Amino acid sequence: MNRWMPWAWAAVVGLLYSLVSLLSWRRLTVNSWDNAIFEQAVKAYSRFEAPIVPVKGPGYNILGDHFSPIDALLAPAYWLFPYGQTLLVAQGLLIGLSVVPITRLAVDRLGTRVGWTIALMYGLAFGFGNAVVADFHEVAFAVPILAMAGVAFVEQRYSAVIWWSLPLLLVKEDMGVTVAAVGVALWLAGERRRGLLLALGGAVALVLVVWVIIPAFNTGGGYDYTGNLGGEVGVWETLTTEADRKLLTLLLTFGVTGFAALWSPWAVVAAPTFLWRFLGDVEYYWGTEWHYSIVIMPIVFVAMIDAIGKRPRLEWPGVVLGAAVSGYLLAGGPVVKLLEPETWEASPRREAMQEAIRTIPEDAVVETDIAVLKYLTGSHDEAYWLGTIGDVVPDYIIFDRNLTQTDPIQHGAEHGASYEVVFERDNYVVARKVG
Repeated sequence: MNRWMPWAWAAVVGLLYSLVSLLSWRRLTVNSWDNAIFEQAVKAYSRFEAPIVPVKGPGYNILGDHFSPIDALLAPAYWLFPYGQTLLVAQGLLIGLSVVPITRLAVDRLGTRVGWTIALMYGLAFGFGNAVVADFHEVAFAVPILAMAGVAFVEQRYSAVIWWSLPLLLVKEDMGVTVAAVGVALWLAGERRRGLLLALGGAVALVLVVWVIIPAFNTGGGYDYTGNLGGEVGVWETLTTEADRKLLTLLLTFGVTGFAALWSPWAVVAAPTFLWRFLGDVEYYWGTEWHYSIVIMPIVFVAMIDAIGKRPRLEWPGVVLGAAVSGYLLAGGPVVKLLEPETWEASPRREAMQEAIRTIPEDAVVETDIAVLKYLTGSHDEAYWLGTIGDVVPDYIIFDRNLTQTDPIQHGAEHGASYEVVFERDNYVVARKVG
């Protein structure tokens, strides 16, 4: 195999997902507030400051929400390109980077034809497409790390598996359970002592982060998501709620591997992610949408390669069925929509929004809604979301009336201040505090 071919495919994948994100940004697609949150954190890291994120609330340290210090690695890129889009491109490149080890493993183990088929399926997997349309999330860092750990597992380089797994602890607090699951995979592969130690280490790290480190940074002195497990109705009731939807998620996730992944002990590494998603009382966790499947993709495809390599009879059933499921999911996905002309068109309201933002001084305290938020955080340090601004009195209020029907003058009065409209165009309205 040409040593540069995996890199070429990785570059294509990175470009595709970066385009999906950037074009969505250009169309003013309202996804979530997450990109704004992470940009404020990365901006703070780039200034060697604590990751204070006003979007989450006044003085809110993001390490008290989710433990993701790995985001600081984006600081150098943000120095060069201080824009929210920088995070989107970084996410695409992280996904692309994971393509290299998995492509090489697939071709080395299964030959050119089957190996490259799996490499194509992996690069275009639904978990990636659904993640990038939801903007940037810290779990993108886990993708190349899990790919490298999985390749080391298949190649029986068990010390490397451990070393590659440990950085996952810096990605997000729930990765402690994933690291423990890597230990279980090692135990199943015969590495009993090291597997047990890694499993215990991951569990201890989870407890330390969730019950000690995060509460130390959290304004409420606790972990805000503990109540998600089981919610108000209990663990069993939550687990069985919309069971058909959850089962479909499992079937599609393993279906993209033709269910061959289930024959590898590495598949157990996916179990913690499915467990917290299905036991959580947030319905967004349960389906294949959003970014919740992104970390599963490198796990199941490595497991597929491992299983087929050990059981050649799984090759064609796995590849044919996997390709069929992958193709079905790809057909309605964001990558295919790149072929549609309207995907490349900027929103006709884009100039109006940019003009509205330019009317606000960069040192002003601003309150806004989710429609404008991620476009504001790059140029304005003190940008707040209207749902978390608390007692802060903003200098300016900017709303997109297509999303937020609240009158900014009346809303401003709730802050105990008077405001006047200084800009209004294409349903964007900006109000300035009087006096």
